[in-house]
Amino acid sequence: MKTFSATPADIDKKWIIIDAEGVVLGRLASIIATRLRGKHKASFTPHMDMGDNVIVINADKVQMTGKKRTDKVHYWHTGYPGGIKSRTAGQILEGAHPERLLTKAVQRMLPGGPLSRKQMTNLRVYAGAEHPHEAQSPEVLDVKSMNSKNTREG
Repeated sequence: MKTFSATPADIDKKWIIIDAEGVVLGRLASIIATRLRGKHKASFTPHMDMGDNVIVINADKVQMTGKKRTDKVHYWHTGYPGGIKSRTAGQILEGAHPERLLTKAVQRMLPGGPLSRKQMTNLRVYAGAEHPHEAQSPEVLDVKSMNSKNTREG
């Protein structure tokens, strides 16, 4: 028996939409990362971009367990001496770009390299409920009903 290896002609990409309201951040990010890589498909091939196009709405209403909203600190450096900056997860969610928290969580769950950078272009995250992808007629993926631990009351 031969090992199946997908070719570009075998790839079938779908559009899925996920509502992040009330969903736990890490659990949502791991589901999105799996969908972006295409590991949910039987024809998964590690070196090909087989994943679906994922649209996430209401990213500003994502939840975190424990005290992560106040205690989890994200650091970055400006490149200048003494230029280390930090923000808590709550400050990022209340700021101008709350979708970056989810985007970085998904990015850090993908393996580093050119393929994962290509797969990240298939992710679209929106802070509100509006998105400009109605023409692609995305299928709804209900993350809340997959597992009772996926949701948390805010």
